[in-house]
Amino acid sequence: MKIRLTPAATLCALACFSASALADTTLSALFMTQAAYSEADIRAMTAEFTKQHPDIKVNLEFVPYEALHDKIVAARGAGANGYDVVLFDAIWPAEFNKYGLLQDVTSRITGDESKKIFDGAISTVTYKDKRWGMPWILDTKYLYYNKAMLAKAGITTPPATWADVEKQSEILKEKGIVKFPLVWSWSQSEALLCDYTTLVSAFKGSFYQDGKLNFTNSGAMKAIDFMKETLDKGLTNPNSREYLEEDVRKSFSNGDAAFALNWTYMYNMANDPKQSKVAGQVGVVPAPGSVAGQASGVNGSMGLGIAKASTHPDQAWEYITYMTSQPVQDKYAKLSLPIWKSSYDDPAVQKDQEALIAAAKTSLNVMLSRPVTPDYSRLSNILQQNIQGVLQGKVTAKDGMTTATDAADRLR
Repeated sequence: MKIRLTPAATLCALACFSASALADTTLSALFMTQAAYSEADIRAMTAEFTKQHPDIKVNLEFVPYEALHDKIVAARGAGANGYDVVLFDAIWPAEFNKYGLLQDVTSRITGDESKKIFDGAISTVTYKDKRWGMPWILDTKYLYYNKAMLAKAGITTPPATWADVEKQSEILKEKGIVKFPLVWSWSQSEALLCDYTTLVSAFKGSFYQDGKLNFTNSGAMKAIDFMKETLDKGLTNPNSREYLEEDVRKSFSNGDAAFALNWTYMYNMANDPKQSKVAGQVGVVPAPGSVAGQASGVNGSMGLGIAKASTHPDQAWEYITYMTSQPVQDKYAKLSLPIWKSSYDDPAVQKDQEALIAAAKTSLNVMLSRPVTPDYSRLSNILQQNIQGVLQGKVTAKDGMTTATDAADRLR
């Protein structure tokens, strides 16, 4: 006997099937565990998203920044077993475009929306005039200082130039206030290149000369010379050559340094008495330039993109749109500042971090990008190795950066 469904029953069955299919939509998203938003914040944001979108589930995976790039590359073409949403650094779109790792989302971002976002954030996800994701983390490095240490040394104002940083560090060391006034993230990693780029920016250097990669121009050499000089003078903690950003935060928060260069997230963590001995004594200013009144910075921003192999691009974009939305970013603005320009004048965002917001308004407009090249991973390794060679005293600055320049030229 055949069973015939009425039109109403047919529609009901289709609706039930559709709801069931939607309920089975599960996204896989890859994030990092260090700096910017905390894992707890990301889990909270995601829980709020899934509450509003009960038809979408999101499985989260967290890895250290150093593993993020290779995880994305390794999942290439993985289909249902790969990622739908990935967090990517500003330096990767050229390479990812070359190997087809991200979906083009240009048509998903309106021109009006782009105008409301900082240029430095938009540039993070842009390559060859196309958008490969939505900016999410807008970040640069700031100069943090210990107010109590400076006051004890009779220093009344924070440094306005890197020469001032060096001079004030000498005073602090001579007076025995702190053994190593400066701490940096100079391990052989991308963190090293972010500090180096900040200083190249400060000394008006460039990564290019006559259209070619070059690390021996005047500003680039002044940057590496400054780094080595602070080590030779005993102003920089020698352990900096093994430190990542979290090591810097812990050293500064423990009261073992007067100055530190680090990302946004350190401000509120170093001011938290539950995890910092210097809470209430943390000052922050834009990373200085070589001349008073000027600032320096590195573009350390990151975006959220849809993996090329994702079979759920529309749902992935819903999730990305939510995570990068102004209300969500404003709510979680204590460890990572919003990409939206108007957020910086919002009293709720400014609350308890007025000094950081004031610094950001300057710093976010002077960020220098690391070199843009599809071979960035190899270039980064070349630079890391040669800069480390200089900082370890194995080669001179001139020889090290000449070697790096020659090796970079061979990548083309």
